[in-house]
Amino acid sequence: MTSQRTSAEGNQSSNAPNSSDKNSPNAKSGRWLWFWMGMSGIAMVSATAGALLAVSLTSTPLQQAQLSPQEEAVFDGDRIAGGGLRFSELTRPVNLLVMGMSVLPPDIQNPPSDTKNLRYLPQVNSFDGLADVMLLVKFDPETKKIAMLSIPRDTRTEIEGHGIKKINAANVDGGPALTATTVSNLLGGAGIDRYIRINVLGVAKLIDALGGVTVYVPKDLKYQDDSQHLYINLKAGKQHLNGDQAMQLLRYRHDELGDIGRIQRQQMVIRALIEQTLNPVTVTQLPKILNVVKDNIDTNLTVEELVALVGFGVRTNRANMQMLMLPGRFSEQGEYNASYWLPNKDGIAKVMAQHFGLASASENSLSEPTAIKVAIQDSTGSDRSQLRPLISALEKAGYRHIYISKPWSEPLDVTNIVAQQGDGNSAESIRNILGFGEVRVESTGTLESDISIKVGKDWLQQKSLLENSSKP
Repeated sequence: MTSQRTSAEGNQSSNAPNSSDKNSPNAKSGRWLWFWMGMSGIAMVSATAGALLAVSLTSTPLQQAQLSPQEEAVFDGDRIAGGGLRFSELTRPVNLLVMGMSVLPPDIQNPPSDTKNLRYLPQVNSFDGLADVMLLVKFDPETKKIAMLSIPRDTRTEIEGHGIKKINAANVDGGPALTATTVSNLLGGAGIDRYIRINVLGVAKLIDALGGVTVYVPKDLKYQDDSQHLYINLKAGKQHLNGDQAMQLLRYRHDELGDIGRIQRQQMVIRALIEQTLNPVTVTQLPKILNVVKDNIDTNLTVEELVALVGFGVRTNRANMQMLMLPGRFSEQGEYNASYWLPNKDGIAKVMAQHFGLASASENSLSEPTAIKVAIQDSTGSDRSQLRPLISALEKAGYRHIYISKPWSEPLDVTNIVAQQGDGNSAESIRNILGFGEVRVESTGTLESDISIKVGKDWLQQKSLLENSSKP
């Protein structure tokens, strides 16, 4: 250690600039680079601050719900962002409850008169219906991570004062406050700091305002519901979708996985939007974007707090953005009088421990390989026999529950090692064993697995190495 430190100090000494270096071309260019970077940062902050002032002076408040003092008390009202020029800096961890509303005329007491003579049920710009999409998002400046937990709308749980129901009914029964209380109870007492509700009309506008989104549609999606004027017709493959087309992808749920399949597609779109549009330019355009969607959102976030959250997202490494799903299972036929997603309490406790800081450190321990279910999904079009060396490498490392699942439709250049149940540590351990691929904490893999390995083209490069290492 001493020799390493001495060597480092020697390198620093030999590389330290002397007086004759101050006027060198490299020194001048370096100073100019830092100058322009500083000026760009100042300009961005100034532009955003000016645009925010314009929004504050010209727009209606973002919160459209009228909450009683008791309902407001459900949310932690403490400040979450800095003051002055630090308004875009998140100062503490924040749990944000996000709800996507799909509201039809029968869902509200006084539907607009212009919907009465239509021969179909249109989407209504309201927030009083069922919450068809529900996410708890944690922004954590301490760990520099963002965790998104998708809660299936059919989750069976108790809604205070209304008995056991599907969780999406909480908004109808008591708005955002009751929904926040219900989610908190379901998740072992997780605090909810803020909420945001956005309806279907607003999501399409938001995606258009962000310039659309490029995603890989996993299969042909076709569905028609004349009663709701809902027409879904998308072809499989990589394509750039506008707001309406993206909504078709987000709303489709008519396959074997139902709402869970829809959640997986939602996570695909969210990740694509994050990777394509979450950048410093988005922060400066936020007031313009808000002006487009402000009538379709309801939130107790201030504009300044929203900027702080987006700013934190811009600075967060994409590998530290984790997308989870509430652990559970489908109810079996005849088990209840309706179809439910039945939450798994032990699984929830583990997810909340690993990603929301709600339990003891023991919950964060690495799972034993013998207990982990590993699904392999090939995206290269290879014969199943070509996957044998990969399976052998895992078996040699102690994994016993390995199975080949249906192929992944999107051709991947890089293998994705998906922590399906949120166990990023175990996924990272598998990545280290294989020596290739990238870890993703999300729920887009095989539903029954703990870890799903979506095999990409990089596997073909590693295959011969694994074959040689598996020989006795």
